[in-house]
Amino acid sequence: MAEDSFPYGKIRTAGELGRLIRKKRLEDGLLQDTVAGLAQVGVRFLSELENGKETAALGKSLQVLSRLGLEVRIVPRGAP
Repeated sequence: MAEDSFPYGKIRTAGELGRLIRKKRLEDGLLQDTVAGLAQVGVRFLSELENGKETAALGKSLQVLSRLGLEVRIVPRGAP
């Protein structure tokens, strides 16, 4: 898989994930409270997630990604 087949790039840290989530939310023209409501999480949780909180709950994080139309794919490091 080519690097450009992932439009948001690789995610290696909680901070990178948070920046990606914020970027997608803003691209979609959505407010934090709107996304939080759609994903059934609190605005505080979403804010902390977007700010790279290391201990953000995985299940809730996946709910947010799903509501933004994003998904997680796990591939071996260095895979083509």
